[in-house]
Amino acid sequence: MDKGASVRDVISFLCRKDMLPNKHYLVVFLLLSTVGEHSDPLLETFSIFRQELKGIEQILCICENENAFTCWKDLIKARYGIDISGRCIYQLSFAEIDGTILSLLSENRKACRFLPCGGGSNVLLEKKMEGSLSALDVLCVNQCEGGNGDMAIIEENFYKGGKVSWWNFFFSEQPGCTPFIKRDKFDFIVNTVIPDLCSWRKVCVSFNLQHVTGCGGTTLAKHILWNLKNNFRCAVLKDHHSDMAETAVQVVKLLTFGYNELPPQIPVLLMIDGFVDTDMVSDLQQCIEQQCVMAKIQSTSPKVIILNCMRLESEEQTKTRVEDVFIGNKLSDNEQRQFEQKLVQIEKTYKNAETFYGFMIMKKNFLPEYIQSVARNTLKGFNISQKNAQLIAVLVLLDVYCKGASLSVSFCEDFLGSQPKPFCRTDAKWTDVFGKFSTLINSDIVEAEVRYTAVKMIHSSISWHCLQELTTTYKVQRSEIANLLLNTDTFFECTQGKHKLTEAVHDMLVKRRHTNNDEDSQFSPLIQDIKKESTGVEEIVLNNAAKRFEKDAFLRQVLARYYLKDNNFKEAKFWASEAKCILKDNSYIADTIAQVIKRELKNAIYTDKEVPIKSEKLNVLLKMAVSATHAFNVAQDLAKKESLNRLQKRTDNCHFNSSACIGEVQVAVIVIEILGKTPIFSSGNVHHDIMSRVLAREITIQQVETNDPKRNKHTPYYVVLRGFEEFLYSLRIRMKKQFNFLENFFVNLRSSSGERDRHELMAIEEVFKCFKRYSDLFCRTDSKDLLRNKTINIMLQVHQARQYLDMRKVDTHSGVLNCLSIGTSSEIMEKIARQCKFVLEKATTVSVREKINYIYVNVVLNCTKPGSQLCVAYKTLVDNLCKVLCGQIPLEDHLALHFITVCLLWPHVYSFSPAESKRLEFYISQMRISYHTVMNEVCNGKWPFVHFYLGKKQGYGQLIHHAAIQSCIKETEQICSLFKNDKIWKDKEVEALLCRVTGEVQDNVILAETCISDLKIKVHPMYRIQLSGIPYGSKVSFFLGFSMKGPLAIDIES
Repeated sequence: MDKGASVRDVISFLCRKDMLPNKHYLVVFLLLSTVGEHSDPLLETFSIFRQELKGIEQILCICENENAFTCWKDLIKARYGIDISGRCIYQLSFAEIDGTILSLLSENRKACRFLPCGGGSNVLLEKKMEGSLSALDVLCVNQCEGGNGDMAIIEENFYKGGKVSWWNFFFSEQPGCTPFIKRDKFDFIVNTVIPDLCSWRKVCVSFNLQHVTGCGGTTLAKHILWNLKNNFRCAVLKDHHSDMAETAVQVVKLLTFGYNELPPQIPVLLMIDGFVDTDMVSDLQQCIEQQCVMAKIQSTSPKVIILNCMRLESEEQTKTRVEDVFIGNKLSDNEQRQFEQKLVQIEKTYKNAETFYGFMIMKKNFLPEYIQSVARNTLKGFNISQKNAQLIAVLVLLDVYCKGASLSVSFCEDFLGSQPKPFCRTDAKWTDVFGKFSTLINSDIVEAEVRYTAVKMIHSSISWHCLQELTTTYKVQRSEIANLLLNTDTFFECTQGKHKLTEAVHDMLVKRRHTNNDEDSQFSPLIQDIKKESTGVEEIVLNNAAKRFEKDAFLRQVLARYYLKDNNFKEAKFWASEAKCILKDNSYIADTIAQVIKRELKNAIYTDKEVPIKSEKLNVLLKMAVSATHAFNVAQDLAKKESLNRLQKRTDNCHFNSSACIGEVQVAVIVIEILGKTPIFSSGNVHHDIMSRVLAREITIQQVETNDPKRNKHTPYYVVLRGFEEFLYSLRIRMKKQFNFLENFFVNLRSSSGERDRHELMAIEEVFKCFKRYSDLFCRTDSKDLLRNKTINIMLQVHQARQYLDMRKVDTHSGVLNCLSIGTSSEIMEKIARQCKFVLEKATTVSVREKINYIYVNVVLNCTKPGSQLCVAYKTLVDNLCKVLCGQIPLEDHLALHFITVCLLWPHVYSFSPAESKRLEFYISQMRISYHTVMNEVCNGKWPFVHFYLGKKQGYGQLIHHAAIQSCIKETEQICSLFKNDKIWKDKEVEALLCRVTGEVQDNVILAETCISDLKIKVHPMYRIQLSGIPYGSKVSFFLGFSMKGPLAIDIES
């Protein structure tokens, strides 16, 4: 009692008005453990404070967790009849509470940096933690508060054309300032795009802010981050060349910081800039997803949103996804009014507002006449012999062909021979060393190994018009500036910015631009433009580049391509070999060597118009063909090794280089053309058949010679051909092997976006052209000797049927599945089914592959034309499948067989369930092993394509093909986005088609339930992150997809 009385006395003393002002303080109960007893003295202490303060309005209870809160609340309710819930904090970590309290105090708010935690709470961003996020520029909720940024200098730099900084947004919110100009797309992105992305069910999502260079796209992106800094943990990736795996680690660190192993409450909004294509964005997303899996972060909603600032090469808006946004170089009326208002404020503050070209270009709505006049007037009297003129010319060239390229201030001062400006002098401007050109340039802080100040052009359109002025008025050609840059050692000896400059110069010489009409440019835009100015000068520039970059293989590859274009094969071979010496294990370099030989071979045919060709010429051409084929084989081996190495790294998602595979087929087509120009194979259908049989190893060259009535005359040709017998005999099988390999690659694997990229589409088109030539030679069934025979025997009919299947590319499982992708008509599919059936019934020997293909044909035919009379009964089909499973199966047929087995034998709602279904786990295991055996060398950066989904119907109806899902969506342009954001699975028509399977989570897999009570099958999720954070043993439901890698769980719901 004495102790209780003394506690009451202390509390009464503290609560006296002369000690603490009434209503100006809080009493905080910090519950670090659970209070579970009615006799606990803390309850009595609470009661005394409640009595002294006449209520609980000045009492705050902070509980370590929800359990501590519940016990505390229940005890107080039971003892005092009071609900304390409204005065308790229990869902925030102590770090969040500490950060929130600190951020409320003005002095702390200025001295520290805080991150949002959700619900209005903040957490202190410790300097050590921020230091570990070196790849990111983190935007805090109190950014710039308490800083000492010079408003006049920072704003002037921005209006002149410098990059926007957080200070610009901060200043615009200060009293007396006009608001920051809000672009029309701002509200759309903030209120529509980002909320929609937040409804996706993936851990990492992205959208592209596509913009024409210089139209304010990056500024808009940063404005969005600034506006959302209290709702998201915002950051900008400093350098797009940063290691993606390390970037992902830092992004997840930022996401989880301060939560003390609790689930993150608010996402990271990450802005990236400078990525050359969306594949790189997908790679970064995958790295982040992998890191989230490692951190066991659950993905019921996005935890990272990537805002990709994507520069467009032209002013035309490219095709975008539904969630992408485009901003062009034309202001709306509303935007123009805002610029007018902002100009009034600027003119009040600055006397030289007319030189704020970065602002004025936009205010003038990108008027070409205005920009042209600025360039003309500023460059007046330009003299390339002057040092400052040389520097501005180099900066102009760099900015036009490598956007945002710069030179360090220290280098510019050294180059111009001026003394560095004292740091303490505020009136000293380093731009003065550029003389009259100083209004065209601006400063920029570059984040590199060492942070430094750089010089860059103020606006991309200014650069372009300056280059036009230099080339037309002052006759300073692009080649002259490029050679000045390449031949001047001091540019490459600078300490600051050397790496960045070297990278920029290399890019503008090597990087090609993909045009809108889907044609690959042979060379970089700079080299192409130099060639347009003066043909032949580009050779000098490229040779100077090779001297400057002595150890660079890719510049030598460019030179090889350059000489190859002019059919200078000697020089092309030299430079290709030089590149190979530097990069021995690069498949693209090795492929260039093979391409040179192939082009020389092709050129030799077309330049020699003599038909028939001479035997000596035939010998030379076949030697070249052998050499090209060998070179392509070397490149193929390297491509497969590269792909395997990338697969092991798990951070490099570059796709398999299939160019050499296509190249080998192209050489084979050329060989067919060469042989067609010899007198042995050149005339009539009979000669055509002889050639096809020789190249298929059905008859020998010696047999052809024996039966040739003109063999004496043709002896020199036979002598040559016998020297290449093995090469020629294997030609058909080599072509067929490559066609099958490429079809397997293109049909069963897709990119992460689900769409084929332009390179893949071009490759498929080229393969189609080559296959057309192959089928014309090897799949003809109308030869005269066959047509004369009115009663063709069964063997010939079987042969013709097989040739038809070969011609239709349906003699492999991938070819049959591809019929669904390319939309083969039901009439053709029925003809294919008839031919397959005929082969099975009439052929003396039937391969396992043919039996398997017939099963595929029936499944695909039913998808194309349900209920077709040519489809065998479903039970019969399954019986046939079980018979194949009981027999000997060649290794190369395992994947095809086990895939269709899993599809057809998956135990479903129908009563028919063969005994083989109980062995599904074994078949799935075998399929996975086969997948890795067949696909491991080519699957890097790709996803197994889901050909079928489990449907609700019985029999054939239990397999729903991918195209059927797509057909449910009326807006075809939205299909890719709907698959990507998983919203397609919520479409009513799709849900009506598919069967939802239930299962139990076990580590990284789901144990799927089937209609066989004692059979549960392990199913992997489509994305590993979908199971992250879901407790072991949890019940889930999902749609089931069938891929060559095994069954996949899609649209998982707890």
